[in-house]
Amino acid sequence: MSIFGMRLKTLRKSKGITQDELAEILGVSKATVSRYEQAAIYPSAEVLIRLCRYFSVSADYLLGLSDKIELKLSHLKDDQIVIILSVINEFEKLNELENPAD
Repeated sequence: MSIFGMRLKTLRKSKGITQDELAEILGVSKATVSRYEQAAIYPSAEVLIRLCRYFSVSADYLLGLSDKIELKLSHLKDDQIVIILSVINEFEKLNELENPAD
């Protein structure tokens, strides 16, 4: 599976939607979404734009050209933001322990 396929699948699951639901949102078939996730095919520019808008990510991120992803937190309460940032911090610490810098 390519970076594109993995990232698309991860983003879809993070939204809690099925391939069928994403297909409906994009105006493509479920089989097409499945093939995107398997990196058997890539979307047209038009569908790529729809994906980026729906998941609030850049095309660079989705295509694996960048690892930067923006988190939109404006719709969350302050205590929810604190929880999310704490979880991110814990993952960063865990990754540092697993992969110490040389």
